[in-house]
Amino acid sequence: MGDWQTLYTPCGAVQAWLAKPDHAPRGAVVVAHEIFGLLPHYLQVCARLAQAGFIALAPAYFDLIEPGLVLPTDHAGTDRGRAVVNQLGLDCGVDVTNTAAQWLAQTGHRVGVLGFSWGGTVALLANTRLGLPAVSYYATRNPPFLDEPAAAPLQFHFGALDVPIPPTIIDLHRQKQPQAQVFVYADADHAFNRDPDPPYHADAAALAWRRTLDFFTEHLR
Repeated sequence: MGDWQTLYTPCGAVQAWLAKPDHAPRGAVVVAHEIFGLLPHYLQVCARLAQAGFIALAPAYFDLIEPGLVLPTDHAGTDRGRAVVNQLGLDCGVDVTNTAAQWLAQTGHRVGVLGFSWGGTVALLANTRLGLPAVSYYATRNPPFLDEPAAAPLQFHFGALDVPIPPTIIDLHRQKQPQAQVFVYADADHAFNRDPDPPYHADAAALAWRRTLDFFTEHLR
């Protein structure tokens, strides 16, 4: 269960889905979605974080362009989603994330960021520019920003079958961010965590999730 909060960011107002644990929290996490908007999957990600003991807040970044916009995960949705995130821009993505992190910090807990695809690059920038521990899943837009120094612990997840992120790009993450954890899943493609949509990969998603929870457990104490 959760409820909606309104965040007033420098780029405009957005809704954000809030989920809280039933017991004393052990940290707080901003969840940054991919190019399809705040899919039901991301509400479930918040619920799973709450079950693991973290307060989770998932902004609807697309509200800055069209309130309530959620796109289908097909070719048409992909094309529209790319256009929307290009219009939105990563700077506003970071501003929304910062507002969400400040909102969560008022609970008295340390805050991290968990992002997927486009949101994975938002998570990377929240680390380098806001100093937040961050976990980035299969983010194709990371390379131009890998020279920005990490300002907090950092973890990356990639699918080995993800054509837009070939081994050379994965190795670039290791070279540019040598202190970061970089995990690659042999049989997984892009969006391997997006249950239940293809190309969801249950084994890779489960292992990545355990590593994600371990990361936040360690760094949000």
